[in-house]
Amino acid sequence: MTSNALLTALLPLVTDLARDLPERERYRRLLQSLRLVLPCDAAALLRLDGSHLQPMAVDGLSIDTLGRRFKVADHPRLQILLDSPAPTRFPSDSPLPDPYDGLIEGLGDELHVHDCMGCPLYIDDRPWGLLTLDALTADSFPAHASATLQAFAALAAATVRVAEHIERLATRAEHERQRADSYVAQALSAPMMGQSLAMEHLRQEIETVASTHLTVLVTGETGVGKELVAQALHRGSTRAGRPLVSLNCAALPDTLVESELFGHVRGAFTGATNDRRGKFELADGGTLLLDEVGELPLPVQAKLLRVLQSGQLQRVGSDREHRVDVRVIAATNRDLAERTRAGLFRDDLYHRLSVYPIRVPPLRERGRDVLLLAGYFLEQNRGRLGLAGLRLSSDAQTALLDYPWPGNVRELEHSISRAVLRARPRDAKPASVVTLTGQTLGLAASESMPQANPARACELPIHGPGLREAVDDFQRGLIQRTLEQHHMQWASTARALGIDRANLNRLAQRLKIKPAQGN
Repeated sequence: MTSNALLTALLPLVTDLARDLPERERYRRLLQSLRLVLPCDAAALLRLDGSHLQPMAVDGLSIDTLGRRFKVADHPRLQILLDSPAPTRFPSDSPLPDPYDGLIEGLGDELHVHDCMGCPLYIDDRPWGLLTLDALTADSFPAHASATLQAFAALAAATVRVAEHIERLATRAEHERQRADSYVAQALSAPMMGQSLAMEHLRQEIETVASTHLTVLVTGETGVGKELVAQALHRGSTRAGRPLVSLNCAALPDTLVESELFGHVRGAFTGATNDRRGKFELADGGTLLLDEVGELPLPVQAKLLRVLQSGQLQRVGSDREHRVDVRVIAATNRDLAERTRAGLFRDDLYHRLSVYPIRVPPLRERGRDVLLLAGYFLEQNRGRLGLAGLRLSSDAQTALLDYPWPGNVRELEHSISRAVLRARPRDAKPASVVTLTGQTLGLAASESMPQANPARACELPIHGPGLREAVDDFQRGLIQRTLEQHHMQWASTARALGIDRANLNRLAQRLKIKPAQGN
């Protein structure tokens, strides 16, 4: 090949270095240029992964070659290429088996490679992989082939370096986006403030497990702040400098959950136009929060279990394995033990996720914390509306304490925002101080909700013909209302009422509340 022809073949590669191309496409174009420089029947780029060589791109070889992993010890030609610092050309009559025999695209498996050469690739003085060339005809490569391949290897190494740099930048950009989203979410949510015993216990639990590598299962009702707990666990861990990546398992169709978790390769399914990293790869070295983990489809649960056990995953549509180092925090408002008994959640995955369970208490168990949180949201609204002050009347405080808050902190935030808009005069001036009353909160308007908060049960008057009957009526109503809030789950109802489950069953039997046993 003349120098002009060589320049013509290499110029597109040099141009590609400045282009944003998918990794696989960049490598494919590299091999096409190599076959122009050194005509042959097939070329391959392989990356060294421990004791195996993984094809990253092939040109002229059957597509299934990309799914193979060549164990170096089983292929003496590959071992010789790796051990040699310079290009190696094997004689056409070499007795060593060729790993590509029968893999030349479009030809029968009876045809064997007769001319083979290759060159190791080094990135930062470390062996990265191999470039290989194969021909079906003996003596296909010219005398200068080794020198040409050596020169081409330098450009190939630059291409690999650019591809990996672009991947690192893309990963960093995704990490920054995730971090920004996390900061925004944290800014819009109430912090884990509170002086109740329930919150003090929660903070102690977080402090106990945060610095470990244990998998944590965060449970709690909708709106209690499970994501804030996950953020606190990440900040208190040795992974705090690495990303915290979140995935809401309930927000995606079943067909996309696997791709979001593990990534996919181009062509894996309709619309998969490029390779894409999943949440596990993005969280490598950091923490992955699987929110609403109870909604995962059963087939995906099996693959998730494998990643948790081995630290290895495969992108959708690929046989190549990726090793990741990720701490998993799972969150759910479901009773996973019950879903396991119902066959909706794998028992082995449940035990793998619940190595250290943390329950986030509902707002109705936190007593006067509701007033602290209300003050936080009031101050947010005051600044947003430019008012001089927002305060709660005494009857508003009573209403906040008496309400059971089925939507928890999230419902409190929205209730405060609505009440501020109702209470603010239309002609309110910037210096105005607006008072929220029980009426503007409107919490007593919902007849479907129980009117008594267990945290203030001792303050309720007792009515009835006799003390024993009144106490029984009150206990019966309180248990039934709490059962409804917890979807008839006796274990969570007992926790909400602060009594032992066995004692709750005995009390329910005496009060003739059915069923008094079960989950």
